[in-house]
Amino acid sequence: MPYRLDLHCHSWFSGDGVSSPEAMIAAARAKGLHGLALTDHNTSDGCRHLIDRGLAREDGQPVDGFLVIPGNEVSTAEGHLLCLGTLLPGNLKGRPAAEVCKLVHELGGLAIPAHPYDLFRAGIRAAVLDTLEIDGLEVFNAASTLKRYNEQALAYAAARKLPMTAGSDAHHESAVGTACTILHTDDFSVRGILGQIVRGTELERRYLTRRDKFRKTWNNWLRVRRKKTRRAED
Repeated sequence: MPYRLDLHCHSWFSGDGVSSPEAMIAAARAKGLHGLALTDHNTSDGCRHLIDRGLAREDGQPVDGFLVIPGNEVSTAEGHLLCLGTLLPGNLKGRPAAEVCKLVHELGGLAIPAHPYDLFRAGIRAAVLDTLEIDGLEVFNAASTLKRYNEQALAYAAARKLPMTAGSDAHHESAVGTACTILHTDDFSVRGILGQIVRGTELERRYLTRRDKFRKTWNNWLRVRRKKTRRAED
C-alpha cells in the first residue's frame, strides 16, 4: 500500500517553529497524510512530548492509523542533517557530520542531508557529502531558496544512486504536506518505513506558498533577534 509521509517538519520545539506537535499531526491528517517525521532543530523533545501524550509510540507503531517518525535536524559543523527513526541524546549542534551519521546508525536510524546545495540554508556541500556514509538525500525541499538547489540535489543523488526524499520543511501547520514522500510497504511502522526509504521512494513535489515562505522567514528573523537580545542582556 502507498503511504504519504512528510519527512521534514518542525514544531514549536524548534526555535523558529510556530505550531504545536499536536497541531502538526492534525494538519497532516486533514491533508490525507499517513504520517510525518518531526525533525525539530537539534532536539528530540517534540517527539518525546508526543510519546508522553500517546500520539506516538516507542515501539514505532502507528497511533490510530497515523505514524510519527522520531527525528531531528542536526546543525552539524558542515550543515543540516536529517536524522530519522531515533531519539537522539542531547543537543549535537556543531558536531562533525560524520560523527553524527555514525551515532544515528548505531541507534538504528537513517542519516539524510537536508536541502544540500542551498547556499542560504546551511546545506551540506558536495565535497563533504562525498565523504559521508548517508542513507539518502533530500532532493526536494518545499522551502528551497532557489529551485536549482533542488535540481542539483536530485542530480547528485542520481549520480551516487542514493535514495531520495521530499519534505515540506514546514515550520507552521499550514505548510505540512506541501511536499511529501510516497512509500510502498506492507510494514507500516517506523522500522518498515525506514527500510522502504532505502529501497526506493516516489516524490510529491510542490513549493511553499508565498504566505508560508513569509512565515518561515519572519520566524527565522525573530529567532535571530531573540538570540541577539539574550546576548545583549548577558
